[in-house]
Amino acid sequence: MKPAPFEYKAPATTDEAVDLLAEHGWDAKLLAGGQSLVPAMNFRLAQPAVLLDLNRIDELAYIRTVDSAEETGSTGSNVAEGDGGGGAVGLRIGAMTRQAALERSAAIAAHSPLLAAALPYIGHPQIRNRGTIGGSIAHADPAAELPAIVVALDAELTIRNSEGERRVAAAEFFQGLFSTALGPNDLLIEVDIPALPAGTGWSFQEVARRHGDYALVGVAATVRLAGDVCEAARMVFLSVGGGPVIASNAEASLVGQPLDERRIGEAARLAASEDIDPVNDIHASVAYRRHLAEVLARRALHEAGARARSGAGA
Repeated sequence: MKPAPFEYKAPATTDEAVDLLAEHGWDAKLLAGGQSLVPAMNFRLAQPAVLLDLNRIDELAYIRTVDSAEETGSTGSNVAEGDGGGGAVGLRIGAMTRQAALERSAAIAAHSPLLAAALPYIGHPQIRNRGTIGGSIAHADPAAELPAIVVALDAELTIRNSEGERRVAAAEFFQGLFSTALGPNDLLIEVDIPALPAGTGWSFQEVARRHGDYALVGVAATVRLAGDVCEAARMVFLSVGGGPVIASNAEASLVGQPLDERRIGEAARLAASEDIDPVNDIHASVAYRRHLAEVLARRALHEAGARARSGAGA
């Protein structure tokens, strides 16, 4: 198959891209890595009148550390791998940053280990060499790892259009199956990942038929402990609903309680039975996905709790 005819434009700056979006609106599609859009165009599932190629916009490809005083690391022009000045360290990531660059980044490994742990599960190296963090988030595939990760980490997303910029919490950005808070004139430009609080452990768990396949079920979890009592918990599932699924009932059952075997088991049961909404497909049944969700939730909570106790988390 070949794509339907389209007009091709390759803006060199963010401002130019925003101006083109304001001009073309819903008639335009944004090309980042292209792993999802190009096949859809070839099958004519997507037929944009205008294709806006973002790959020349170097200013949107960066990784910057940010300490508690909002000071940005500056050891490179596009990629800052500094230690953020010694405070609690968060990250700002340009939307056109390649997934492979994130995977190789010392700053990501040091300051966002949950993100670092999830990256190798994304397709294969060839996919990550072209795929971008912003493209995956904006596409909002319910089986994708990065949407679940940014929700689990309470990230904020910066969106720009011709009227200015706004910031949207990741938990509010995803609005259903392949649906987000992005409007026809909006461009996702940055992902802001805050530092994890002290005493926080993390875990990422996923099951797929083969490495690189879409997950049958996956979960990203964080747990903050004071002694052995859970002060905060976050569990976000992928491939079990219309987008990243927050296991709110499971989380609530843990807060204020000792993180012991009984409560971990109960939280995992709640997540699988009440929080997620999987579907039958050719890959797995609803019952099997619920079983996987319970097993993976239990594993994730054990691992996150162990990291929180040992100080190997945040």
